[in-house]
Amino acid sequence: MKQKVIEIIAEIKEDPALLQTLDGTSDLTIDAALDSLQIINFILRIEDEFNVEVDFDTFDLEHLKSVDSFTGYVAGLAG
Repeated sequence: MKQKVIEIIAEIKEDPALLQTLDGTSDLTIDAALDSLQIINFILRIEDEFNVEVDFDTFDLEHLKSVDSFTGYVAGLAG
C-alpha cells in the first residue's frame, strides 16, 4: 500500500522522480510538496484506489506528516 501511495503522489505532482526520493518517513506537505488542491486530489484518488471514504470532518492533518502515517490511516479505513 505504501508504494501505491507514493505512486499516486508522484502522479498528482507529475514528478516521476518522487518515486525514488519519497519513503515511509516523507512528509506529504514538505517532502512531497503537495499543496491544498493537490491534497484534495490525492485523497480523492486514494479513495478510488483503495475503495475507502475519508471523512473530512474527522480527518486529522497529522496523517499527512508521513507516508507511513497516511498509509496506516487508510489501512484503518479499509478495515
